[in-house]
This record gives sequence, structure tokens and C-alpha cells, in this order.
Amino acid sequence: MLALSTETKVEKVFALYEKYGDEDYIGEPVSQLEHMSQAAALAEAEGHDDEVVLAAFFHDIGHLCAPHGEVESMDGMGNVDHEKLGADFLRELGFSERLATLVESHVIAKRYLTYKYPEYYNKLSPASKTTLEFQGGVMSTEEAHAFEANPDAELIIKLRYWDDKAKEMHIPVDNIKHLKSLAVKHLNKGN
Repeated sequence: MLALSTETKVEKVFALYEKYGDEDYIGEPVSQLEHMSQAAALAEAEGHDDEVVLAAFFHDIGHLCAPHGEVESMDGMGNVDHEKLGADFLRELGFSERLATLVESHVIAKRYLTYKYPEYYNKLSPASKTTLEFQGGVMSTEEAHAFEANPDAELIIKLRYWDDKAKEMHIPVDNIKHLKSLAVKHLNKGN
């Protein structure tokens, strides 16, 4: 897929949102597209760079890019290993390793936060509680220490908080054209 033009790559990614974006966001009151659009807007509102904004938008693309029925489901709550599926899909298209790693890490952050702050678990939506069990459950102490050593640990936790917050109803999706332009710019940088 690296041989495709930048515009073709971006169209390939955004076509997934056009095709599947209106689907229910797995037990939440918003669609897939509304959820990811809101996550990107939250990242941008905090002044993060384009790479982080795109990672926030793409964080759940693994629910959209895997052929339906070809990957294991989390009891109807999306694809098992969606974080890795999405990150690998983005890597294949030439998105940066940092962006792909951020996409891949948002599930790890949920596992970490439920370890570090047990009360965080009670704040999770019922859907997030269900998927946590498929995602490895609460981290062990050893896993938590390894996560804390990651230089992007704080950013990964922010990404998780945006993921949690991006479930507001009746928020217009008005940033897609802007996100497409960020994606083109990102890929043209030659990551």
C-alpha cells in the first residue's frame, strides 16, 4: 500500500468512515464517526500537534478496517485487538510510527488506569467494562511499571481520557475536511 499516492491513501482511510462511520459506537450513544471526530477535536482544543490529533481521530479505526466476520468479536462490542489492527493498517499506509503507537496504546492506558486508580473502573461505561476483559483486564504491577517508563505515558493517558469523553450526543461532525488535510500533510512529510 506504500506505493499508493498520498491522496489515494487518505481516501482509502476516510472511505472507511464514510462506509461504517454511522454505525453504532458499540453500546455508546454516538456513532463511530461522532466518537472519533470528538476525540480529535478534544486533542486539537488542547493544542496538540497534528500527529496527536490524527491519532485521536484514528484511535478506533481497527473497528472499521478489519473485514467484517474475519476477526474475533468482543461479544458484539467491536473487534478483538482493534488497537493493533488499526495501528498496523495505518503503518501499512505510511503513517508515522509514533501515530500508530499512540493508536495502539489507548487500550493499554485503560488497563493501566484501572490498575493505578481503581475508582476509574467505576467511571467506565458498561461497554468499556465489558471490553476491558477482552483486552487483558486490569494491569499487573509489572506491566504498570513498564507502562510508566514509556516516555509518552502521559500523552497515552490523555488519549484515553479523550476516548472516554468523546461520547457526547448532538455534537456536529464538522472537522472531517480538516482532518483529511492533516492526514495529507502528515503523509507528505515522508514519515
